[in-house]
Amino acid sequence: MPWNQPNGPNNPWGRRPGQGGPDIDERLKGWQKRLESLLRSGGGEGGWFVWAALVAVAVWLASGFYQVNLPERGVVQRFGRLVPPVRNPGIGWRMPWPIETVTKVNVASVNSIESKSRVLTSDVFLVDLTFSVQYQFSDPVKKLFRVFDPETTINEVSESAIREIIGRGTLDEVLVGNTRPEITRRTKELIQRVLDNYDAGITVTTVNLKDVQVPDAVIPSQREANKAQADKERSILEAEAYANGIIPVAQGAASRLQQEAQAYKAQVAALAEGQASRFTQQEAAYAQAPDVTRRRMYIETLEGVLARAHKVVIDSHAGGNMIYLPIDKLLDKMTSGTIESTEPASGAKPPADSVTIEGRGRGER
Repeated sequence: MPWNQPNGPNNPWGRRPGQGGPDIDERLKGWQKRLESLLRSGGGEGGWFVWAALVAVAVWLASGFYQVNLPERGVVQRFGRLVPPVRNPGIGWRMPWPIETVTKVNVASVNSIESKSRVLTSDVFLVDLTFSVQYQFSDPVKKLFRVFDPETTINEVSESAIREIIGRGTLDEVLVGNTRPEITRRTKELIQRVLDNYDAGITVTTVNLKDVQVPDAVIPSQREANKAQADKERSILEAEAYANGIIPVAQGAASRLQQEAQAYKAQVAALAEGQASRFTQQEAAYAQAPDVTRRRMYIETLEGVLARAHKVVIDSHAGGNMIYLPIDKLLDKMTSGTIESTEPASGAKPPADSVTIEGRGRGER
């Protein structure tokens, strides 16, 4: 017969259907008595030891609960080994220590480091820099396992980057305020590129160049260098002015020489062409009348030769006159550079420098 029938056996819970259950306090007392009897079964001191063990186990298990705040991420490690995934903000439980541990990494806060460095510019000047770098840990796993000391790493990388950027610029570019944003931008890009190569899980937010000063020990040398630079610029301007005055004159002289050379070239070419044309004409005339052409060429040749000769020629065909050649006068004419060759006309008085020859006697001056 089923146990839930009126005349059936008692149900497993010690009461019949429809019968009211015992009070809650009685139940708790019953469980307490059972637990005490269980603990007393091992003796008095052993029972307290079991109680202490149970409490310790409960506390140990309760220590596995943890809470990750909103700007944080939790990284769980089991005996030092990473247990993915990364825990998001909230309450969680992991195996208590020493089995598992939770390391919380703040990925929202902005960290900052400040550094001072003495840098050499490209124009060989020393400057004292004070700059700061703000950064965030974008990847908690990389922050814990990729880089041993992230703060020291980013500090050294920042100093190296600022030295490289400043070393490529001049002192004026560093001191002038409107060029500093470009310097900080290039420095930030260089720092981020190096950290990405390290796979550090760090994001650089800003780089601030706070102060740029010239060291006190360098100020006198800097003044001398500035004076030397000013002298250099003045010398360059003077040289350019001198060049601007000399070059046009030289260019004009060169142009004049070129024009004269071209004119001489044209003259020589024209004379040569004229002589060639004259020779061609003479050749054609010689082919037609050889005797006449030969005689004419002979006479023209003698005319050209005697026109330049320092001699006096007297025609004596008329009466067999004697030729008198005044050597002393010819020498005087040669020293003066001119020799006159004259033939007196009939009935005219001969000039002082001419010579007269008579047919029957000796010509006198």
